[in-house]
Amino acid sequence: MTTAADTRTPKNSFDRFFEISARGSTLGREVRGGLATFFTMAYIVVLNPLILGNGVDGDGAQLAITALAAGTALVAGVMTILMGVVARFPLALAAGLGVNALVAYEIAPEMTWADAMGLVVIEGVLIAILVLTGLRTMVFRAVPTQLKTAIGVGIGLFLMIIGLVDAGFVRRIPDAANTTVPVELGIGGKLSTWPTVVFVAGLLFTLVLFARKVRGAILIGILGSTVLAIIVEAIAHPKGWSLNTPKLPEKIVSSPDLSLLGHFNVLDSWSRAGWLVVIMFIFTLLITDFFDTMGTMVAVGQEGELLDSEGMPPRTKEILLVDSVAAAAGGAASVSSNTSYIESAAGVGEGARTGAANLVTGVLFLLAMFLAPLVSVVPFEAASTALVVVGFLMMTAVRQIEWDDYTIAVPAFLAITLMPFTYSISNGIGAGIITYVLLKAVTGRAREIHPILYGVAVLFVLYFLRGPLETWVL
Repeated sequence: MTTAADTRTPKNSFDRFFEISARGSTLGREVRGGLATFFTMAYIVVLNPLILGNGVDGDGAQLAITALAAGTALVAGVMTILMGVVARFPLALAAGLGVNALVAYEIAPEMTWADAMGLVVIEGVLIAILVLTGLRTMVFRAVPTQLKTAIGVGIGLFLMIIGLVDAGFVRRIPDAANTTVPVELGIGGKLSTWPTVVFVAGLLFTLVLFARKVRGAILIGILGSTVLAIIVEAIAHPKGWSLNTPKLPEKIVSSPDLSLLGHFNVLDSWSRAGWLVVIMFIFTLLITDFFDTMGTMVAVGQEGELLDSEGMPPRTKEILLVDSVAAAAGGAASVSSNTSYIESAAGVGEGARTGAANLVTGVLFLLAMFLAPLVSVVPFEAASTALVVVGFLMMTAVRQIEWDDYTIAVPAFLAITLMPFTYSISNGIGAGIITYVLLKAVTGRAREIHPILYGVAVLFVLYFLRGPLETWVL
């Protein structure tokens, strides 16, 4: 007769190291969980190159799509395996959505790509220092939970508007000065191009899969939309594809292009963009990357019933340390900051409870490096369906905000709306923190403000006033 104690007895050294039996799991469940995690987040190998590849730096340069795809897969694979071995927690990592948009559309235009990625490296090093000194938890507690939630929601809306614009579903009106409407649906208020129709069909297909809780709905949606795009291109030969024309490459498998590895610079950005702008960019990267991991690891731990009595997962410090190393590694590989993925919950849902699942997920990412040429087939009209769905997922957290308390509701509102409406993550975070400090202070609730936030608010005030200040100083 087999008892519960017997099932939790380690079967071998591998089992003992990863605590598979001790956490009530099996090797089969870990393998299934690793597969599920990969297929629910593998879209990043397509999406990250398209987001970064669509950006232009201050010198007018763009990054190569195939090199971005190979680098994205490489860093995701190595860091996911590292998380599994060091932290032994079923949490996969890859290039962070939101942070990559910040790098592509806000930071890179102010400097070179190497400079921008250098700031990502600096941010990762700073987070590692905060982890090792214990300061990360203190900073994490300084920003109120509901404002952190609002920041995530705002990033979600920002990703959505990027997807809609780059897919051609929403367009800037050329002569917007003579109208009260700065943007419109399609061209002249109509969806008049085949690429936009492909986006709409692909989005509806993805939403149906998502609503039916199909595992890997986002990735399947991208693949299905790409197949449709290839068919439309072959039959109609339409113009207007965004970034890539959907044609099959001459070869599907090739040696990975790792030419972007090590292409970063941590010094030149300071003189080119100015120290104030650089400091605020680093701070915004840190804030954007910082709180996401804390929430993700707790959410995944809760899904797998792995949290302790204080609501923290096992080996919290190791989890945070690997995450910070991943941030720096992403910058060093020119693929933007890597961070923990909430999609890891899909693997936990399939039974994963340990870092053994990460070995499966990580190896699959490494194999994906050799399929990088396929990325050049995917137009933004197909890939941006994922941005809308991920934006929705991030938007759902809005219900956690206490809208009856204006001292938090107004800052949350500004943080959420200013990100998509000004096309800037940093603008939303800054407006939220400044108004939070101001409203709490003038309503006699200054004691609710963490002292650190006063300094952060001052930095953001300087950031917003940098134009007049530069004019005055110069």
